[in-house]
Amino acid sequence: MRGEYKVVGGKLVAVDLEIEDERLARVSVSGDFFLEPDDALIDINAALTGMPVDASVERLAQTVGASLDDSVAMIGFSPEAVGVAVRRALGKATGWHDHVFDVIPAVTMHPAMHVALDEVIGREVAAGVRPPTLRFWDWDSPLVVIGSFQSIANEVDPEGAARHGIDVVRRVSGGGAMFMEPGNCITYSLVVPASLVEGLSFERSYSFLDEWVIEALAKVGVTAHFVPLNDIASEQGKIGGAAQKRFAAGAVLHHVTMAYDIDADKMLEVLRIGREKMSDKGTTSANKRVDPMRSQTGMTRGAIVDSFTATFAGRYATTPSTYSDAELAEAAQLVETKFATPEWTHRVP
Repeated sequence: MRGEYKVVGGKLVAVDLEIEDERLARVSVSGDFFLEPDDALIDINAALTGMPVDASVERLAQTVGASLDDSVAMIGFSPEAVGVAVRRALGKATGWHDHVFDVIPAVTMHPAMHVALDEVIGREVAAGVRPPTLRFWDWDSPLVVIGSFQSIANEVDPEGAARHGIDVVRRVSGGGAMFMEPGNCITYSLVVPASLVEGLSFERSYSFLDEWVIEALAKVGVTAHFVPLNDIASEQGKIGGAAQKRFAAGAVLHHVTMAYDIDADKMLEVLRIGREKMSDKGTTSANKRVDPMRSQTGMTRGAIVDSFTATFAGRYATTPSTYSDAELAEAAQLVETKFATPEWTHRVP
């Protein structure tokens, strides 16, 4: 049995193993990483041999770490990476190439419907009735989408929102507020089985699920990088941010919003972005903090989305897809009974 894990920004770790009496046997770790002294590889293999097949990534990583003294340098990989590779060899964790992804192009609808579809598709992927899914958003009206745990009073200026006719909807994932007018940003949702990020810390899962879009940005002329915990930035400043929701049933929602052409003055009238938050990002103006992709690429928003879709399809197995009537009906019901209700929207005052 063989499993592989490519560390984001690091090296490939591969593990070949067999199973005897529900324990790991003949374990062999390999890869293009660096390890000093080199005979520490023998200690890693020995530590893993005999481990139970149901050992978690955390337990495997702890065992590997405990087998090495302070003189050992693991460069380009970690005990956690070894644990993930072992779990993939056992079929407990999965990699990108173990899945075929549905890809749904942007469909214009009220942004609250997209928030509801995140929940609907999250349930379906967890239940195995829909494959892992990448879908892009398009929306027909302005809205502020706030994170699941944000205080609406702290984030939104009601007078500014009313003046510009902008409503507020709370999403199921954490993270910060999204100021959304038609055409002003690029947003997508990626829903995957929890097995794809098994054993990864929350921070590592963000960079792992964002890795493809860093390549996609490079292809449209933007040199970008991941900034922990959940930001994507270029040399000119922040481009966007990600948010996640882990469904207990076994799926992970990971969505990203990138600024394309935001009216920063209007955003500041609607969102309460204080000086402390601005200075924390190392900037003094919203125009610099929200760095529009239009100015960096010279491309239309639609052309960027098309390029993103092509990049994803070039890396992974994909199938063109769309929303079913049942999904849209369930999402519309959720908008009415949950996402458009004061109880949900103001659940954190």
